[in-house]
Amino acid sequence: MDWYTQQQQQSALFLDDEEDADARREELEFTSSKEYIVYMVDAGADMFLPFGQEENAKSFFATVIHGITNDLKTRIISRDTDEVGVCFFNTREKKNIQESEGVYVFSELGLTSAQLIRELDRVIENFEKDIGSDVVKIMDAKESMLYNALWVAQGMLRTGSSKNVVKRLYIFTNNDDPLENASPLVKADLRRTTIQRAQVDAQDLGIGIELYPFNRPGEQFNVNIFYSAMIQVDDNDELGFMTSASNRFSDLANQMRKKMFKKRVVRKMMLTILDGLDIGLRSYAMMRSATAGTTIWLDSKTNSPLKIERSYICSDTGAILTGPSKRYHEYAGKKVLFNAEEISELKKISNVQLQLLGFKPLECLKDYYNLRPPTFLYPDEEAVSGSTCAFIALHRSMLNMKKFALAFHGGTANPLLVALVPQEEETDEIGGQLQPPGMQMIYLPYADDIRPAEKYHADNMNHPRRGEEEQIDKAVALMKKLDLKDFTVYQIQNPALQKHYAILQALALEEDELPEVKDETLPDEEGMKLASVVSAVKEFKDATYGESFDEEMAEEAAMKAKGSAASQKRKASAEVASKEATQYDWNELADSGKLKDLTVVELKYYLSANNLPLSGKKDLLINRILTNLGK
Repeated sequence: MDWYTQQQQQSALFLDDEEDADARREELEFTSSKEYIVYMVDAGADMFLPFGQEENAKSFFATVIHGITNDLKTRIISRDTDEVGVCFFNTREKKNIQESEGVYVFSELGLTSAQLIRELDRVIENFEKDIGSDVVKIMDAKESMLYNALWVAQGMLRTGSSKNVVKRLYIFTNNDDPLENASPLVKADLRRTTIQRAQVDAQDLGIGIELYPFNRPGEQFNVNIFYSAMIQVDDNDELGFMTSASNRFSDLANQMRKKMFKKRVVRKMMLTILDGLDIGLRSYAMMRSATAGTTIWLDSKTNSPLKIERSYICSDTGAILTGPSKRYHEYAGKKVLFNAEEISELKKISNVQLQLLGFKPLECLKDYYNLRPPTFLYPDEEAVSGSTCAFIALHRSMLNMKKFALAFHGGTANPLLVALVPQEEETDEIGGQLQPPGMQMIYLPYADDIRPAEKYHADNMNHPRRGEEEQIDKAVALMKKLDLKDFTVYQIQNPALQKHYAILQALALEEDELPEVKDETLPDEEGMKLASVVSAVKEFKDATYGESFDEEMAEEAAMKAKGSAASQKRKASAEVASKEATQYDWNELADSGKLKDLTVVELKYYLSANNLPLSGKKDLLINRILTNLGK
């Protein structure tokens, strides 16, 4: 086996043989900056049946439209550069460039807008009048509505390079046999051409097709009749596919409003092992703080965005400075001047981006060493050939030996010590990847950054009393009742951001009412009212404070004690100030103009001793003293 073949095999160790295409698609999503999406909705008669057993249940079509509008409302916030289009098939009217029968392009591919969302939200009211539902009944038809819709949708997605754009086609239907009305003579030919249109042409254009099937009343959607060949579903995995599709539609319709960031490449870097041995790496941001975005100021007359400019003005002459500005640092009471080039050179510590220093056992790495969210590292074969092979060898050795790598993360700004911690791949019971293999780069503090905790010296009189066994048992019982089962941080949305986006949505879409925003940070009130929880809280309270404990009386006593303690503190401070104030000749200081030479603390000695206000800047404090002295 030659070196190249060995390297290729080792590089594939992070991938399953059957998942090469998925891995390439995921890599494309990492590097792509935008998405093109076409929502293709079946408008056949069956789609207007009620979706559910409720008396006022919406139709399948209305449910899909509601899900799409919710997805657009989220997308307009999360990915405002994406382009979307909407088309219906099995329609009475036709509207498309190809003049194909039974296909109505409601919206050509374009940026998501408030106008599109408003129009799509109102389409159900006038759908039968303006567009209409129709299914071809001709038994010897030479083409199917689905074939025409695929042809039109692919035409909408032809723009843009597949290298930097992710293209998706979402199909919504409850009809598992779109060719059921065709005669046996033409059905096989229509099936072959439609599947070819979906598979071959879509693959050439880099389009990913996703099916969202629905079960008609009293009838299970059978994906194996037609769609399994089109979207490549295994015959034995029909149940898993339907469950997955149902969950995907639920996610589509109920996504939280948030500014989403792709796990994109933050930067490319080199890990230097020794001189002449480098590993190419890509770093990915897996976590970052979500913000509401910046406010853009507009001109009050033209509504044009205002441009902010900054100029430096000389404090002595008032002239606008045009040359390069200088900065200074104080050292021993002197101002040491630097220009921009000198500051840049001073900040530059090393030309090496990531220098390996050595290895340490994982138990040496403490949880509280994290200065900020870690960065995920993955090999970059394009930067340095053989990086994947070297990275895998290093990764597996660190996992086997339970060690992490200590490295210096250099650069022109804020160079840091980092720990490279190997992360093992995790999969679920069906083989789906939960956690990719790679390394987490954890940012470590320097000795200068560490603040040692102050040692607590408890006196014998106020030593805290240890809990009794009964109190501990009741606390344990309470914790078990309030245990958050299967909790993850992915369940809790930021209520401030959700409210912010809800208000923006209501204003942009001219909605009469604000969308309901659920604050998931609040306790579960219904759960707190359960008899078992109430009992556990009462038992813990009685064991800790006693059965005769009165909470209102305790709060009142605490407030009195707090007020008494604050009063005693103020009285003690006033006595100290009065004693200190007697050491100064205030009249002489006022007459000689030397009050300004005193510190603010010294000036407050006089003010406190004479019951005068202590707030304000130094000049105000001096004026207050002079006024009190009659100067």
